[in-house]
Amino acid sequence: MKKRYPMMTSIVILISSVIAGTITGQINYQGKLPKKKSIKMEADPICGSYHEDDIFRESFIVDENNNLGNVMVWLERVNYDNSIPKDTIVLDQVGCMYKPHVMGIMKGQALLIKNSDPTLHNIHSYSNNNHSFNFAMPKVVKEKIISFDQPEDPFYIKCDVHPWMKSWIAVFDHPFFAVTDKHGNYSIENVPKGEYTVLAFQEKFKMAGILKNQISISESGSIESDFTFIRKQKKK
Repeated sequence: MKKRYPMMTSIVILISSVIAGTITGQINYQGKLPKKKSIKMEADPICGSYHEDDIFRESFIVDENNNLGNVMVWLERVNYDNSIPKDTIVLDQVGCMYKPHVMGIMKGQALLIKNSDPTLHNIHSYSNNNHSFNFAMPKVVKEKIISFDQPEDPFYIKCDVHPWMKSWIAVFDHPFFAVTDKHGNYSIENVPKGEYTVLAFQEKFKMAGILKNQISISESGSIESDFTFIRKQKKK
């Protein structure tokens, strides 16, 4: 009888994978393109020494086909066992820029904040659901680990020393989220069977401009959920 247990476990895993699907999509922009804003780093020579070419703000990343990068995409209200991932998410400070600019993390998961620059940074979070933090990282302080206790919609973290430094982070109670690449593509894998609302956030459009799609995962395979952020023309 005991020899049957491994086989039963394998069957459960196989069934779970069969009823899980993948959500893929591309996020596009429609409207007049905003002007690219360069970053002036002269106030801290260490920051400027990292960059030979002009550096631009990352709040609006669009390719030649108007596809948007750095868009946070996630599923709303997912039943999940809330197990905390053991892997650590990294937010680095490199050349006086946050890397990555947009990221997602699960509640309780470790976030490693690194200072790869030989200069002072001050990390300040502007969260609502989670306890905000505000601490300095001199050049001799290279790492600090924190975590978030509550799910929260995207909020930003900024450096109080270098005002152009900003990163957006969202906290989830499930692993079904993604950030678009520079060509606006994203993929959310292993989504259980069910009806879902897919949300997309782009920082220029703020929380009021979040887009939503309704989808249904009925079997294994891929389902598409595309979005288009539209910039309304100002009335003359």
